[in-house]
Amino acid sequence: MASSLTCTGMVWALLSFLCAATSCIGFFMPYWLLGSQMGKPVSFGTFRRCSYPIRDEARGGTVMLEQCGRYASFQGIPSLEWRICTVVTGTGCGLLLLVALTAIMGCCVTDLISRTIGRVAGGIQFVGGLLIGSGCALYPLGWDSEEVRQTCGNSSDQFELGSCEIGWAYYCTGAGAVVAMLLCTWMACFAGKKQKHYPY
Repeated sequence: MASSLTCTGMVWALLSFLCAATSCIGFFMPYWLLGSQMGKPVSFGTFRRCSYPIRDEARGGTVMLEQCGRYASFQGIPSLEWRICTVVTGTGCGLLLLVALTAIMGCCVTDLISRTIGRVAGGIQFVGGLLIGSGCALYPLGWDSEEVRQTCGNSSDQFELGSCEIGWAYYCTGAGAVVAMLLCTWMACFAGKKQKHYPY
């Protein structure tokens, strides 16, 4: 099976896939912010949450339901900043995934990725990483929402964690974006083989 990638391009394809997978997994997992409420561990993502209070009609009080799930609607996400973060980060992850899958296909298909296509793909990766980075930067602006204050204490505010801590999924998402922006974008410039010019 012939490839349209150079040796650098093969490494770029693998690294692109790993960056996209890391960012996408981090984005999807609800472990961006970790805290506790009513003695139970609680975690938040941009559009998902684990452990939430529900009304217990039988006991006539509030209990914590220990399971993960998405918010019922887009408007149900606790803050405008987290809604924007969800859209921006999701778009960035989609771009990284698109380039990664194209790069993987370039390992198997001749003449799929030329030098020019590689550079364009690198530019798309840079934009994807920038969008994810922007989403990660926006996320702390939503820490002043009522849901976060119930979990992290009244001292939580924008860029103030209160009693909570940043979770591993936030770091995964950001790390995948940084590597895509810095390393994959540079490697993409040398990923494709030079096009052969035929004299006919």
